[in-house]
Amino acid sequence: LLVLLLLCLPKTLSKMQNNEGDVVDLYLPRKCSATNTIIEAKDHASVQIQVAQVDPSTGLYTGEQKTIAICGAVRSMGESDDSINRLTQEAGISVGLHGN
Repeated sequence: LLVLLLLCLPKTLSKMQNNEGDVVDLYLPRKCSATNTIIEAKDHASVQIQVAQVDPSTGLYTGEQKTIAICGAVRSMGESDDSINRLTQEAGISVGLHGN
């Protein structure tokens, strides 16, 4: 009987919606910026940081930022600092070691 009731429910009741009727999910999976793998919901060692874009001539914040997500596996290997440096250099936010 319960299965029959669940099959008869309209699809709109099975989705999470806000007051405007937009579908809202409780969890949006993220991808590790360094390894391009999905960060699981149970990965409590993962971090997400936002690196500010700064105007090189004035040194002021431009209002733009780059979001970087690092999974717990990269952090446990001690590679998160190298990964963040590489990702910010590729995005043009920072310069390499010794100005490279």
